[in-house]
Amino acid sequence: MKIPPSALWQADLPADLEQKLAELFASAAEQPSPVRIFFRADDIGRIDNNFIQMMTLFADHDMPLCPALVPQWITAGNWRQIRARAKKENLFCWHQHGFSHLNHELSGKKCEFGESRAEKKIREDLLAGKSRLYRLLGESFVPVFTPPWNRCSAATMQILLELGFSALSRSTNVQPAPPPGLPEIAINIDLHTRREDNPQQGMNNLLSECRTAMDSGCMGFMLHHQRMNDTAFLFLEHLFRAVNSAADLIPCTFREVLQEL
Repeated sequence: MKIPPSALWQADLPADLEQKLAELFASAAEQPSPVRIFFRADDIGRIDNNFIQMMTLFADHDMPLCPALVPQWITAGNWRQIRARAKKENLFCWHQHGFSHLNHELSGKKCEFGESRAEKKIREDLLAGKSRLYRLLGESFVPVFTPPWNRCSAATMQILLELGFSALSRSTNVQPAPPPGLPEIAINIDLHTRREDNPQQGMNNLLSECRTAMDSGCMGFMLHHQRMNDTAFLFLEHLFRAVNSAADLIPCTFREVLQEL
């Protein structure tokens, strides 16, 4: 069943959105150093119109993107189609998103690599997913792991470290903390899995998240293209123009963020 877009995207964008974004990003000059900004797109592997539109939009605006690939959704055939949409390969940082994106918890919050799973099964899935992506993508694969639903167990993170993953990407301030040696590249702005009922409140909250993220020195946006509509895509266009016009923002991928960790 297709999940409808959040209420935020079911109303017209504010008439003064461009001004608000310009003012927001102008304040990056107040930070002690330029602010890093990255975009992570989850649930990648199945090709539909929204996916094509998202890839085209990022390429047209020269905006870097970190697509999180679900290994079991990727075949040699659809990887060729996906890569064909990456017209500017240097913009994209392809990394691993779980294994099959299935919930294995019997109760509570959804999790593919949670406390209910045996460590042996966790290791098998993580290794199988990494091996599959390396085989299909070659040097285009970046060994960063995004867990479905932004959560995983401490045992999973230890296994990621043992399997040679370079980093983990979840939501900010998520527990448990990763082990030493496994840096975390956290997203701190959620564009599409929002819960506000009121569009105006949703936009206010979104801009507030952007401000808080900017103050941290790194803005990490999470996208779910399946949940986007025309309004959500239009917002991205406004956002990209504002980012590209800001002198103190540095759009990047996980590759560049890892160099500074």
